Amino acid sequence: MTQANSNSASTPPARKRGGLRRGYTTGACATAAAKAAALALLSGAPVESVEIALPIGQKATFALHRCALDGDRAECSVIKDAGDDPDVTHGAEICATVTWADEPGIHLKGGPGVGVITKPGIGLPVGAPAINPVPRQMITAHVQEALGERLTMRGVTVAISVPNGQEMAKKTLNARLGIVGGISILGTKGIVIPYSTAAYRASISQGIDVALANGADHVVLTTGGKSEKFAMKILPNLREEAFVQMGDFVGFSLKECVKKRVKQVTIAGMIGKLSKQAAGTMQTHAAGSEVDMSMLAEVAASCGASPKVVEEVRGGNTARHFMEMMLANNLPRALQEITRRAAQAAWEHVGGAIPVECIMTDFDEGVVLGRVRLEPKGARA
Repeated sequence: MTQANSNSASTPPARKRGGLRRGYTTGACATAAAKAAALALLSGAPVESVEIALPIGQKATFALHRCALDGDRAECSVIKDAGDDPDVTHGAEICATVTWADEPGIHLKGGPGVGVITKPGIGLPVGAPAINPVPRQMITAHVQEALGERLTMRGVTVAISVPNGQEMAKKTLNARLGIVGGISILGTKGIVIPYSTAAYRASISQGIDVALANGADHVVLTTGGKSEKFAMKILPNLREEAFVQMGDFVGFSLKECVKKRVKQVTIAGMIGKLSKQAAGTMQTHAAGSEVDMSMLAEVAASCGASPKVVEEVRGGNTARHFMEMMLANNLPRALQEITRRAAQAAWEHVGGAIPVECIMTDFDEGVVLGRVRLEPKGARA
């Protein structure tokens, strides 16, 4: 066996505005490893670095972490650098093993640590490795480029694997999407943009696709893991795929549900996010929106709060404090009113196109504090 190791760094992508360092996708890393393994297999000599073309029209050079040759088999790996993005696969070893095959063509397989598709809706057939379409095209094209005319005489098998990929997958929503046994090989651009909203939006859209493909036309949008857990308890008759974590992307998620013809949407969350939604904010991240304490004070007053309590609300800091004050003063209808306004804002955001329900829970036990459903325009009451 011939083996080479490299400690040199891959060429980093350009920095994003604001100074954050971009990284590379698992798809780009798998492509680089596969091309290197194909070159090593063809030449019989280890490869130390390799250049690939990214889907965005740029080229990138990757240093090889490992390159091992053993007869008709070559294995190369790249360490994924996600830049400044908080990605669970940052630092993962992405491996490609290329072997000669009797059947012509390039045969792509998933190895240990790469997930397997078990549910429809991902855009890949059930039973296929979780290597998305763009990375599949990249890997195939670069192996074809590396081997050239040799592929007219014999084929190759390309197996992508990720040591520790099964453990990494536990920190993702892969299991919910029906991807089991490892991570997905992803990326439509080849680069990772730090804190990319596009990546989160793509995961929401895919989650809705999976729900629909598995017969769940009532989608429950939740603001996070805890609200999802509570929503599952409140709506036990819905299947797991129906629950999609939308984070702060309320408006985007609602419009995706309309576009994909979901029949009913339920939004489940707690007072903080729902109070922002009630005020008409459809992107509820803390950095871009604040709780409107004046609006909460107005709601408290309209629901019978004393002037003293109203002033306490107005001078408060958090929506949770508002919730605690309303419960302490026996004014639960104020929480129902916030839920109603949140449902109204969501319903208006999609033009009353589908039934919209909002559920507000407490923070600890999932107790329902407010629940309102609005029917589509033109529907009978």
